[in-house]
Amino acid sequence: MALVAKASAPGRLDFLNTHQDYKGLPVVSVAVNMRTFVTLQEGDYYQIESLNTGERCVFSQINITGRAFCDYVKAAVVALERAGVPVKGFRGFVSSQVPIGAGMASSAAMLVALIGAAMKLTRREADPSQVAELAYIAEREILGVPCGRLDQYGSAYGRVAVIYPTPPVRVEQLDLPHGVFLVLDSGIRHSTAEIHPRRQAELQAAVDILKTELGIKSGGYWDFPWAALADRRDAVERLPSPLRERVLFTIEMQKSTERALALLRNKDLPAEEVLKGVGREMSLQHRLLSELYDVSHPRLDRLVEEAVEAGAYGAKLSGAGLGGVVIALARDRQTAEAIARKTSAERWWVVEIDEGLRYGD
Repeated sequence: MALVAKASAPGRLDFLNTHQDYKGLPVVSVAVNMRTFVTLQEGDYYQIESLNTGERCVFSQINITGRAFCDYVKAAVVALERAGVPVKGFRGFVSSQVPIGAGMASSAAMLVALIGAAMKLTRREADPSQVAELAYIAEREILGVPCGRLDQYGSAYGRVAVIYPTPPVRVEQLDLPHGVFLVLDSGIRHSTAEIHPRRQAELQAAVDILKTELGIKSGGYWDFPWAALADRRDAVERLPSPLRERVLFTIEMQKSTERALALLRNKDLPAEEVLKGVGREMSLQHRLLSELYDVSHPRLDRLVEEAVEAGAYGAKLSGAGLGGVVIALARDRQTAEAIARKTSAERWWVVEIDEGLRYGD
């Protein structure tokens, strides 16, 4: 009887320090109980179907032509082959609760679950770091999506995860003292592949100027010592617009995240004080994303305002921006549901923090 392997991985909320992972700065992810499930059985070639969209992927030779469902499956196989994992073929299906294009890392959840299940077929049960890195390689290096490691590591590790993305990647897991997250869907779909390259090009242009002026050595925005700018605000202010705003965003976003993490790590503070403080930083980070990074949208700004006015501790966009979802932090489920009903969201979910990569049903 052919071996059957099952794995699932959660979607994630882009909690703190959005748009910072590709700069080598730590980001904070929250895995939620909306998961992608993959079931695979050994086969002589590759055949897999999405139960959500009805797309079928059948191949024996790998030819990646874009970033469609089948290309993601092929990229996962290529990443496994590069890592020396002998996947000879499989047949199976994918079923997902994670909305596509909403800023909740649907593609990363699929890759993490698919790679985990494929490794199980080879009788290997890889740890989250191995699966996350292979999923990152599949999406970044093979498919060419200009992402950082937030999505893949956030999905693989689960819970509240502080991800330090510069290799060797390190993950710190934290607890959130009470509180729940509300996810508000703007109804506007976005593409990470369209947003990230523009901001990364602007960052590179800014870094090239700063390296020359300050005598700093670095390869680019991905390994630039951003902390070195703390005492050189004058050099930042001399940058032309919008390069100046992109660098100011990077500095202020990091400061905000450090304040929020200090609250989350402090076990002596009352839960209410932690939640209020973190909520304030969330709302501040949304303003930075909107005003200094230009990745918000009037619809997202409105949802943030509505959520806070209705009683949320704070709210911000999640994901690349220019669409997708807003996440809001609330006291409890009842409060979150009441907030949601007062907003203009297309649809909404109250989500719970969940574990990461899981094998079996």
